[in-house]
Amino acid sequence: MYDDQALAGLVQESFGQRPVGATRLRGGSKKGVYRLTFDDGSTAVLYVWHESENYWPASAADDGPLSDASGLDLFEAGKARLDSLGVRTPHVHAVRRPDLALVEDVRGGTLESRLEDDPVPALRRLAAGLEAMRQHQDPRLGKVGLLETEPQDRSCQRIVLDRAERDLREAASRVDAVADARDRLENLLHRCYADVRPRSGHSLIHGELGPDHVLVDERGEPVLIDIEGTMFFDVEWEHVFLQMRFGDHYRWLRADGLDEARMEFYRLAMHLSLVAGPLRLLDGDFPDREGMLGIVRHNLERVLAYR
Repeated sequence: MYDDQALAGLVQESFGQRPVGATRLRGGSKKGVYRLTFDDGSTAVLYVWHESENYWPASAADDGPLSDASGLDLFEAGKARLDSLGVRTPHVHAVRRPDLALVEDVRGGTLESRLEDDPVPALRRLAAGLEAMRQHQDPRLGKVGLLETEPQDRSCQRIVLDRAERDLREAASRVDAVADARDRLENLLHRCYADVRPRSGHSLIHGELGPDHVLVDERGEPVLIDIEGTMFFDVEWEHVFLQMRFGDHYRWLRADGLDEARMEFYRLAMHLSLVAGPLRLLDGDFPDREGMLGIVRHNLERVLAYR
């Protein structure tokens, strides 16, 4: 674990004691996430945004608001915006710049762990939060912490197309079956893109809201985590991901009035991203290799089924 005087000072100032144990929690491909345990039985969670904790290779690609989201500043900006809408996020005990935050340990488990055991109350509350985010709009697009500097020269659908074309090229260079289908998939991408009509205004979205990115507190309230990528973008991008990750439980999160042409286009683009992205991650030393390969296999099957 990342360890230096800044970390020791942060914990001492917040809790008046040193931790007696630290356990790395699952996930966290861009930051380290550790549960700290203290002598009195209390716990806290430590976020570490440090290059030693980021398994993703550096990229020069310009994906606009869809570029990798990592860092304390983005976390704080996302939290402030979500908190202002009444969307629950972990309480922050303290931060130490440039790369440490000590936050509340929400011990109710993930929403993913509850999906087979009466998840409906938490799903209904999550749906209410998602609707509040959907209604919170901005004419600009981009991560909430970067709106003032984010170029506004491309639409959401153009950003998605540019990234999807690159993901297709990369997947085709790595997977023979994608190489064989590349022309067909590229033509399909452009047909779907052409069906999307211009739009003004963008909703606040999490950007990667699977049930593993929602904790549940002691009152049954959903708590959003991994919020660094919170952005203004097309709400359909969020809902395609929700459909993929929540499966049959998505019916509790469904929203009226979504643009079906956008949904279809973004669905194909996201499947391509979930083939190319995990393969790129596995070029490094990410520990859960089999889990990532499972994501690749699942999404590769979906991609190749497109006609």
